[in-house]
Amino acid sequence: MKNFEISVLDLAPVKQDKTIHDTFQDSLSLANHTENLDYKRFWLAEHHNMESIASSATSVLIGFIANGTKKIRVGSGGIMLPNHSSLVIAEQFGTLESLFPGRIDLGVGRAPGTDGLTAQALGRNAAMINQQFPRQILELQKYFSKENRDALVRAIPGEGLDIPLYILGSSTDSAYLAAELGLPYAFAGHFAPEQMEMAFSIYRQNFEPSKYLAQPYIIACVNGIAAETSEEAHKMSTTLFQAFINIVRNDRKPFAPPVDNMDDIWSPMERSMVLQKLRYTFIGDQSEIEEMLKNFQEKYNVDELMINSHIYDHQKRLASYEIIRKAKDSLFS
Repeated sequence: MKNFEISVLDLAPVKQDKTIHDTFQDSLSLANHTENLDYKRFWLAEHHNMESIASSATSVLIGFIANGTKKIRVGSGGIMLPNHSSLVIAEQFGTLESLFPGRIDLGVGRAPGTDGLTAQALGRNAAMINQQFPRQILELQKYFSKENRDALVRAIPGEGLDIPLYILGSSTDSAYLAAELGLPYAFAGHFAPEQMEMAFSIYRQNFEPSKYLAQPYIIACVNGIAAETSEEAHKMSTTLFQAFINIVRNDRKPFAPPVDNMDDIWSPMERSMVLQKLRYTFIGDQSEIEEMLKNFQEKYNVDELMINSHIYDHQKRLASYEIIRKAKDSLFS
């Protein structure tokens, strides 16, 4: 079994009894904690028009987290590129890389990160996304290149900086693109598990080495909820289950505290839908998490596992990442 890195995905989750200011402070606290635990990177994801997620101004929040940490890589998981001008993103991440040299990642995806009406408000053209997204990635590479110094349009800051690009996906489409461009590939297994195995296979089989990457590099994002006891972990997981029920019901309210019995909340059909979407959710004590990590890695052989953790109590969320770190380390001790 190949060793792998572990990292953090944070959505800046807003809880029922917290302000958005509190949310950002909790994100910084989590970044400090996971940095001390030697997690590799801390990524934030762009979402819009959701009371439960406060990471809409993703580049701004990345700057806040990077400024409050020392060594952990900080980046986007991801920037939803068709929501933006390529030049603006190049300038924003050029600014971030100039402020925090050698620590900034730019993960990009093609999804809107929101509902259809809000996507329109962001200026997206749905009919052009499949052409626009690959073109924008090439534009970013051009803006970051030293060769662009003679162009009429330049990204300053940004030009000549080494800002790693990662292609994000939740289906097989971006696997082909990441392979063609020779870029690392991150898959959203924490909410879209259905095509993950196929996407990894496509990416590996079609990968073309590039000046950016000599061989495939895969990041899998999963949900992780760990506690001292299995019972406690499963109770904590009901916050995540309620969040997905809210998605099913198109109810974007802030995250709710855990409950004793989810059967009081979801219908059998909703339960089935949620558990299917959350197939890659590791819930348990340290020994159970260790076994789940082992089984996952033996099957998928990833280079990096990125952990998303919707836990209501902040201190328990910190403890969960510590337990997951111990579980991972014990696999290779």
